[in-house]
Parts: sequence; C-alpha cells; structure tokens
Amino acid sequence: MILDIINKKRLGEELTKEELDTFFSSYLKKKVKDYQMSSLLMAICINGMSEKEVFDLCDIFIKSGEVLDFSDIEGIKVDKHSTGGVGDKTTMVIAPIVASLGVPVVKMSGRGLGYTGGTIDKLESIPGFRTDLSDSQLKEEVRKIGMAITSQTSNLTPMDKAIYSLRDVSGTVESIPLIATSIMSKKIASGADKILIDIKLGCGALIKTKKDALRLSSLMIKIGKKYNKEVRTIITDMDNPLGRSIGNAIEVKEAMDVLLNREKGTFRNLCVEIASIMVSMGKNISMEEAKRKVNNSINNGLAFNKFLEFVAYQKGNIQKLKISDKTVDVISTKNGVVKRIDALNFGKLSVKLGAGRKNKSDRINPQVGIRLNKLVGDKVKEGDVLCTIYVDKILNYDYVEDFYSIS
Repeated sequence: MILDIINKKRLGEELTKEELDTFFSSYLKKKVKDYQMSSLLMAICINGMSEKEVFDLCDIFIKSGEVLDFSDIEGIKVDKHSTGGVGDKTTMVIAPIVASLGVPVVKMSGRGLGYTGGTIDKLESIPGFRTDLSDSQLKEEVRKIGMAITSQTSNLTPMDKAIYSLRDVSGTVESIPLIATSIMSKKIASGADKILIDIKLGCGALIKTKKDALRLSSLMIKIGKKYNKEVRTIITDMDNPLGRSIGNAIEVKEAMDVLLNREKGTFRNLCVEIASIMVSMGKNISMEEAKRKVNNSINNGLAFNKFLEFVAYQKGNIQKLKISDKTVDVISTKNGVVKRIDALNFGKLSVKLGAGRKNKSDRINPQVGIRLNKLVGDKVKEGDVLCTIYVDKILNYDYVEDFYSIS
C-alpha cells in the first residue's frame, strides 16, 4: 500500500484523501520510514498536487492535533507568517508593535529551513529564552501581555512538525503545495481570527518566480476561506537580504535597533507596512490611521517596551545576548555603487558559518553571522568594508566580495 501510494504520485496521479491520510498518519506513528516519506515528498515536489489534494492534506495536518481556541480573549487575534528569506527578522519587530497597539498577536514560528533562518532559532539566541510554551502558557501570555511567540506545541499539528524537519534535509523545501499545507495548517490550528502572509519572492527566498508566488497566495486564501478565516497576502522582494544582518543573535540586535528607531530604510519600511496591515485588520481601521499608530508606537518607545516585556515573560535575558568577538572584514577592491547583493549566496554562507542547518540534527551557533555595511544603492570606494563576518574560526573570506554587484 505504501509503495503503491509513492508510485501513484511518482506517475503524477491524484491521491485520495484516504491515501494521503494513510501515508502521513503512518509516518507520524513511525510505521513509515524517513526514506519512504522523503520519496513521497520528492514525488510531490516534482509532480505537484491538485487543489483538492492540498485541501485534504491541510485538513489531515490540522486534525493530527488540537486546534487552539482564543475566543475567551478580548479582541481580534491576528497572526502573521513569512514564507522565509535571508535576513528576515520581521516577526521580532512587528509582533511587539501590533501588541503594543492593543491587537493580540498569537504567533507560532518555526526553525530555519535550508538557508532561510527561523524565528525560533533567532529568539533562542537570547540566553534563557523559552520557546516551548504549553497551550495554557501560550494563552496566559496572550491574555496578560497581548502577544506570544512559541514553537509548535506538541499537540498542535504534530504531523507538520514531523514533516517540516524532514523537508529541510530532503530537498523538498520549495514545493508550493507543501509550503501552503505547512503554513496554513499551523495558522488555522493556532486559533487566530485573521492571518497575514508575507510571501518572499526572489533568489534568497523559497519562492523564486512571480507565478509561484501568486499560486501560493491563491492557495492560502482559498484554504483560509474553507475555515472561515480572513487571509491577506503580500509579496515582497528577497533578491537582496532583508536588512543589514544575517544570523541569529545579530538579527535580534537589528530588530531591537528598529524598535529603538535607530535603523531606517527598506527593512524598517517593510515592518511598518506589515504591522500597519495587521493593525488595520485587527482594529478595522484604515491603513492610513493604522500606519500613524504604528509609527507613533515606535517613536514613543511603546513597541520596544513591549519587546522587553515579551522577552522577560518568556524568561530571556536580553543583557546576555552575545555576538562572536572574532570578525573578518570583507574589503572592496572596486569603486562604484552597490547594484545587487546576492541573498542566496549570503544565506548559504550563513549556514556554512554555523548559523543554519545542513542536517536535521545540526546544532546552531547563535553568535555567528554577517553584518552588511553596504546596502543596495550605497556608494563604495576601494578599501571600504562591504560586510563584517562574525565567525567562530578565522578563515579566508575574500571570495565574499563577489556576492556584491558593484558598478
């Protein structure tokens, strides 16, 4: 039966809900081996899935665990998800902003997938920070401080949790049906009333083409409608890294700088845009009014104070956040203007440094990473420092200059 299902999908045929349930439920019960599930995932990656298959699989994922209910907490609960990109630390910025404005944020995040970092890995670079909240602890935190960010609880979409890490090491991360199923099963089960999906598009993201981005957007909106959830999507650029930092602890520091109003530019602008949409959804107000409230929250320190409250509530000690003191500067040998920064190669470099995983069991070094001193549009002179690499061992990184397009 298991081999028949693999072969059926290998031939590009549509699987029934019963076949999908049999295979995936057997994997969760450890009756299907990793290599067998990897074969099916690869067949899905190559041949795709019909909308019916995606809806069925999403339902199977949701029903593999419990669905949280936040109806006893006042306000419209809003969730946000990014499909992942190099340097994407938006959750750590937007959640405190939105919560500081009275819109509850319920956020379950994942670990890194391939060369794209994960919010949970980043938050765990804060010493003591807990990401393993129980359902009751998650509810209590949202009730008390208006937000919580946690990894998937053991009872929530356990099937996705099992498949998620296998996708990372089986070359099946970029499948549109699997991305839609993974994201929406977690979002539906997490109990939020309204959901915003930030679809990253470009060489440094899982989604590489506009066609795939639009298909993913359509799929997730349709899944939301089936469960009576309002889902909005935005498509944002990921040809260049997002912001100035790539890594874990170093991205937490950049998120704090934005909340402290020390950083301007593309990353801050995106955070303001996302937070404004969420506030607009949660308060049923215009985007113009929401944006004004968001900027005020940053300017008057409300958002940063909410971030500190959140970190302390989840037992993190922000004072002990540490970045490696071993650094290598990458020096420009050219004069000109930065036209492009290769997000994909910088993402791969971050994994090589130890900031991401090559294998399911790899441990992350939270202190390593990259600081981009020059961004797209900046003027560069020969001898300028293009980026600083925070390492655990000093090696030759001269080749990294080629990740910059300067002319």
